[in-house]
Amino acid sequence: MVIGKLLDAKGHTVATIAPGATVRDALAALAERGIGALVVSADGRRPAGIVSERDVVRRLHDSGAGILDRPVAEIMVGDVRSARPGDDVESVMALMTVQRIRHVPVLDDGGELVGIVSIGDVVKSRLDALEDEKRALVDYIYAR
Repeated sequence: MVIGKLLDAKGHTVATIAPGATVRDALAALAERGIGALVVSADGRRPAGIVSERDVVRRLHDSGAGILDRPVAEIMVGDVRSARPGDDVESVMALMTVQRIRHVPVLDDGGELVGIVSIGDVVKSRLDALEDEKRALVDYIYAR
């Protein structure tokens, strides 16, 4: 399966936050939406970075509560690993595993956001594919 098909099933909505918004604002957005990461973007279309719950926790540990009133741009990961809609799920899963990341923005050929996938999304997709393969093999074996 390719990432574009996964997004068609899951949805193309991407939660973004402006680089100048505070870390406190980011935490509120994460909690209200029940998500683990926000794409940092000045225009909501082109990513400048990504900030996750993990990033906030690490910076709180390192810098203390004062970080909550600082801009998200100070704690975001600027080197964003991304995928394209035509990438296969297995390659994105490998990227996530090797880079130890849980969220990958999906960009079109012009570099604009068209979605985001989480490790849960790609694992679910892979499990669904395995279940389909199993069902096909069982049907083949029992001549259904």
